Amino acid sequence: MKPTDEQTAAADAFAAGDHLALQAGAGTGKTTTLALLAHATKRRGRYLAYNRAIAQDATARFPKNVLCKTAHALAYAAVGHQYTRRLNAPRRPAWQTGQALGITKAIRIGDRDVTQKALSNTTLRTVTRFCHTADEAITPHHVPPLRGLDDADLHAQLATHIVPFARKAWADLQHPDDGAVRFDHDHYLKIWALTQPTLDADFLLLDEAQDTNPVVEQIFLAQRHHAQLVMVGDSAQAIYHWRGAKDVMTGFDGTQLALSQSFRFGPDLAAEANRWLHLADAPIRLTGTPTVPTELGPVARPDAVLCRTNTGAMAQVMALMAAGSPVALAGGGDSLRALALAARDLKEGRRTHHPELILFPSWGDLQDYAAHDPAGRDLQPLVHLVDTHGTDAILAAVDHLAPEPHAQVTVSTAHKAKGREWPCVLIADDFARPRDNHFGDHTAVPPPPDPVDHAEARLAYVAVTRTRRRLDLGGLAWIHDHPDGHPDPPEPSAQNETPAREHLSGPHG
Repeated sequence: MKPTDEQTAAADAFAAGDHLALQAGAGTGKTTTLALLAHATKRRGRYLAYNRAIAQDATARFPKNVLCKTAHALAYAAVGHQYTRRLNAPRRPAWQTGQALGITKAIRIGDRDVTQKALSNTTLRTVTRFCHTADEAITPHHVPPLRGLDDADLHAQLATHIVPFARKAWADLQHPDDGAVRFDHDHYLKIWALTQPTLDADFLLLDEAQDTNPVVEQIFLAQRHHAQLVMVGDSAQAIYHWRGAKDVMTGFDGTQLALSQSFRFGPDLAAEANRWLHLADAPIRLTGTPTVPTELGPVARPDAVLCRTNTGAMAQVMALMAAGSPVALAGGGDSLRALALAARDLKEGRRTHHPELILFPSWGDLQDYAAHDPAGRDLQPLVHLVDTHGTDAILAAVDHLAPEPHAQVTVSTAHKAKGREWPCVLIADDFARPRDNHFGDHTAVPPPPDPVDHAEARLAYVAVTRTRRRLDLGGLAWIHDHPDGHPDPPEPSAQNETPAREHLSGPHG
């Protein structure tokens, strides 16, 4: 295929030795472009892939002078192999690990009893959060928030108690042969990063740069003094900030270029994508391919239904199953099963170990929190789902999920749909529209609704760009009535300039 002008510009900048940040919109052929760069040189390169599947695919497409690995694979080869005995250790309950670290009793913070199990769980999550950062030591800001201790002073009290145990856990993880804490892959990646490694390469290609963990960013940027750095990604698809990811493209010191010609969809879908790119204050706008006749309109039999939240996905699964459709759930049903089991524990008067619900002594307590505490508003769909269907029905639905190849429709959150595409897509109705500020005063001109949140606009952009043939906007159709949903079309000359510069029921529920 003949390269586009944008791909040629990227190849020229790479050949000139520039450090390069390449904004690649949805469906614009970023892997094809990176392979084009790699095939144009005999220098030694490394391609840092987002996951193992991407690394394997890139190995087949890239020349032999480019080594395609995940950051974890590089870390394992350097230091991780020393911890093989601990990596294969059997799983053990967090409370047992906590007990081994010296966490032996509950504490009271505010009006909540924080059990020994909750303290142990939070200690291990603190270590995990530390491993995703570029920080050298565990501090209070690594301690995750707990529902029910949402006040800053209460969280500070929690952190004061947790940090010493988290530091003890990290010290335990330094021993290669044995220890109390179960050793996992993020641990050896962090241990490697702290050695300030040098990667033996003439150039580095970083994929999915908009969702890079700070620990990987630190390793990548530290190679600048001896290697040419090329990062590719889409700042408008930076949707993992909630789990510590960082868009390292924004503000990168290097040549900034863009890929804006989407080969996945046609002009009508590109216009819809640009509506959300405008709302996300993104640095690019997309052009569709005229020979790909993507349509917008009702979809009676979607190949995929995309949801905002895990709870919304569960509701879709149950509705589709009730209609007799074989349904798959992207990523499987483990997280939803964990939610349903946690709800069942609470309804039966037992505490749950689910990290988001661990402080609630009963289902009624959780219901009150969801209904009356602003911090718990996003739990309302979960409470409604459980109260409407019951936990047994939810668990039965999870057990009857079909494998994707055998399903008539795949249900996915927008987060898990990232990087994927389907012929016909329906957007589910759990994408909340901004609050309408018209309170019934029909005599005055009503105030405008709240503006669209940038993070929500980025998620919507990911959702609407997953289709090839037909998109039913469904739960995002409100944008056509929102005053911010009608941006002025960009000037042709400025269209593709690139400036130099979830909650429990959400993705991790």
